[in-house]
Amino acid sequence: MANVRPKKHLGQHFLTDLNIAEKIALALSGHGNYRQVLEIGPGTGVLTQFLIPNDYETWVIDIDRESIEYLDNHFSELSGRIISADYLKYDVLNDLESPFAIIGNFPYNISSQIFFKILSERNDIPEVVCMIQKEVAQRLASPPGNKTYGILSVLLQTYYNIEYLFTVKPGVFNPPPKVDSGVIRLKRNQVKALACDEKLFFQVVKAGFQMRRKTLRNALKAINLPPELSNDALLDKRAEALSVEDFVKLTQKISACQTNK
Repeated sequence: MANVRPKKHLGQHFLTDLNIAEKIALALSGHGNYRQVLEIGPGTGVLTQFLIPNDYETWVIDIDRESIEYLDNHFSELSGRIISADYLKYDVLNDLESPFAIIGNFPYNISSQIFFKILSERNDIPEVVCMIQKEVAQRLASPPGNKTYGILSVLLQTYYNIEYLFTVKPGVFNPPPKVDSGVIRLKRNQVKALACDEKLFFQVVKAGFQMRRKTLRNALKAINLPPELSNDALLDKRAEALSVEDFVKLTQKISACQTNK
């Protein structure tokens, strides 16, 4: 481990507690009948060592050359399954087959970007288990009506069932982060396609939360809300009060008005 230095610019906080690492590995349920698991940001392999003995085939991806070299030297079981690349820019299906699961201690500074990429590849990824900043983990798992409920909460919950599993304190990391971490599990639901225009749905959700203190009637002016909907009861609410189903209904109504013009 002394060969690999945690790098601040990569947002690295290496987990050192083996019990927690094993607990995270055991959180994979096998939902979606995948054969392969991809670990993002394995660092020195503290979590990796608990993935390798399982029935599925473990792959790892890391942008850090020191970590890649360390894993290559210490985990012969991963021969041919260590990807030296930036997950955000890499087409994982160059190496893995669909479906595959994702696991990892995600760097706090890019966790949202990772989730947006997972969203774009949702039909290939039936399950995700990850450790992220506790506040973000709670937000993603938050139900409607909660002040932490936001854009990613809605978009991820559209396609995944999300469970907050447990909290991890800073002292089990090197270096310790300044906040608690949270482990969550995402399981792909049965939604294959939305019952509305997906692009417009994303626009409505994002516009609604960008001005979350205002009612949707005001927040959605940015997307040229059709005047025919001015009396719709959903527009009297703030974005945080709407469920995924409510956002789908609102998108359907907006789309219908635009089509009838």
